Amino acid sequence: MNDFQSAFNMKRMDVPDTILVLDTETTGLEGARYIDDPTMDRFFKCSRVEQMGGYDALDWKLYGDLVVDIGICEVSLSKGTVKDVYSAIVGYDTDSWTQEMEESWIFENTDLTVDQVRNGVPFSQVRKEVRDVIKGRWLTTYNVQYDLDKFLYRFPWNVKGLFNEVRDIMFSAKDVCKLKSPLYGVKEYRYPKLDYAYKTILKGEDPAGINGVQDHRALSDARVASHLMIKMFNDGQYDPMDFSGRYARD
Repeated sequence: MNDFQSAFNMKRMDVPDTILVLDTETTGLEGARYIDDPTMDRFFKCSRVEQMGGYDALDWKLYGDLVVDIGICEVSLSKGTVKDVYSAIVGYDTDSWTQEMEESWIFENTDLTVDQVRNGVPFSQVRKEVRDVIKGRWLTTYNVQYDLDKFLYRFPWNVKGLFNEVRDIMFSAKDVCKLKSPLYGVKEYRYPKLDYAYKTILKGEDPAGINGVQDHRALSDARVASHLMIKMFNDGQYDPMDFSGRYARD
């Protein structure tokens, strides 16, 4: 029985008023390579990261796709407000990066550059700051299976259990947008892209101030997803405590 199914068997918790909405931009779609710390000493049951010089000394090309931009907003459902609470370009030693990493989609299609990442806030500092921000809070993203399952729940972030999840904003947007699946015979609607859901559900209103163009930067996208959450909540289309769809068997 997974954590969410266990929660279903408990008394339903009150809907939280303040929710953190997080977004990441990454070097690829496959995700981080390791779920658990690959440096873990199995005998002494402790990480060897510090013995290797700390997180910032790691050879990052060995660990799969990386988070290079992260943003977090705080939503108040009762007030209908969105507040920026954290944003950072995540800094890595990019000298050992592969050409594929340097030519990632994020660097070819946005204003984020490899040089900005090279000179960004050191990963170890961002990791600590993000963990401090999210600890004990209610949190979600627009696509939890990407931002959380593929990245933040895996090494080197490993934040699983630090906060409480609420419903994926994308799951509710799917049910509102009702985009037909391209697969013949499949009745399930497909997930809408963030900019499409924002434009469609908010009916042209632009509280996030993107002027019709998603810039695919973490804090901006977190703002967009936050306002989308508020709109659907006010319309009775988003229930933070509804975890249906979180796993394929739900």
